[in-house]
Amino acid sequence: MSVRRSRNMRLLAHHELNGFGNCGEGMVIQLTRNRRRVLWVAYESPPKNFVGVDVTNPRKSSVIVQTGLPHDQMRSNSLDLADDLLVVAYQTSRPGMTPAGFEIFDVRDPAAPRSVATFDASGPASRGVHHLWFVGGHVHMSSGAPDFTPRNPKDDQCYRIVDVRDPARPTEVGRWWLPGTRDGDLEPPPRRHPKYDTGFRAHNTNVYPRRPDRAYIGYIDGGALILDISDMARPRLVGRWDPHPPFPGFTHTVLPLLDRQLLVVTDESIKDGGADWPKLVWVLDAREESNLVPVATCPMPPFDTFARRGGRFGAHNIHENRPAPGSWVSETVIVGTFFNAGVRAFDLSDPFRPVEVASYVPLAPRRSRVGAIQLNDVFVDERGVVYSVDRLAGGLYILELRV
Repeated sequence: MSVRRSRNMRLLAHHELNGFGNCGEGMVIQLTRNRRRVLWVAYESPPKNFVGVDVTNPRKSSVIVQTGLPHDQMRSNSLDLADDLLVVAYQTSRPGMTPAGFEIFDVRDPAAPRSVATFDASGPASRGVHHLWFVGGHVHMSSGAPDFTPRNPKDDQCYRIVDVRDPARPTEVGRWWLPGTRDGDLEPPPRRHPKYDTGFRAHNTNVYPRRPDRAYIGYIDGGALILDISDMARPRLVGRWDPHPPFPGFTHTVLPLLDRQLLVVTDESIKDGGADWPKLVWVLDAREESNLVPVATCPMPPFDTFARRGGRFGAHNIHENRPAPGSWVSETVIVGTFFNAGVRAFDLSDPFRPVEVASYVPLAPRRSRVGAIQLNDVFVDERGVVYSVDRLAGGLYILELRV
């Protein structure tokens, strides 16, 4: 049954993105020189590459540009922006294909993105780049590499750092992988999850200018990691928390609340009908980086209400306090997507007792193959405007957060 539900969030606008509403996990705001506000969105699947939406007036959004992929055996699931340079991830459907890596676009004129350079991450065992983060002249990413051969094909993407201070000549400066996952490692391979083996590989790779010596990484079945990257050529593990098993795996995002010495960690739901329940949003005490301690989980929408509604149900992305103009930053309110349970906000003023304070569940998109919303990603701008996207058909939902 398709029922719209809302609390302390109000729909301002909905845009189906010209019939291409299958959006990915990359959203970022560009504040242009002529005072426009452009939301860039990556695509979860072909045929489109990325789309730029004018959201200067959030109630009257409009598509500025929408680009196509080189072919339909790839996707551009992630993107990021700094100084009018848009970096777009390319991941192929199987190893050995091209293009696989990332492409840099000059978007000073948002209507006419201009390719500046590409970084090639293709190789016999590589599908390219799944996620990237662009800060401080470097791209931090989960990626395969031409010279990286995993022991298990599910472990094919490690953490890589690429210097793009000269955008025309991107150059790798460092990488890290979980010991034992690369062919030739002296360490033994990690123990696979007995029921939900989704791989030991990097996913989100977040770095913040306030702590430029740290990378906060979701490593799928490897849990939440903190790396010391003060020497980018030699990243070093300083903290790891991994509840898999007994929990069903797929750590996605590690968000540091730096003033409060907390981490917010999400696990991604990847199976329909709640088959991999529970996929949670965790709160960790990070005062001692080498001993990360879980202190709470955010309250989840009721299983019986959503699990059989259609498609995926459970945690996925959260707004990541991106260190860039146009981004909302909060150390107390966390906003996340839960697929068919919509977008939800939690107050972490008391980290031991998170409280849900807002939510919005859209109606099922007209062309959804699962008959339910599948909200995939969320971004909040500094005005408190929430942007959330559907991964299958629904496109862009623009909301007002009232907390």
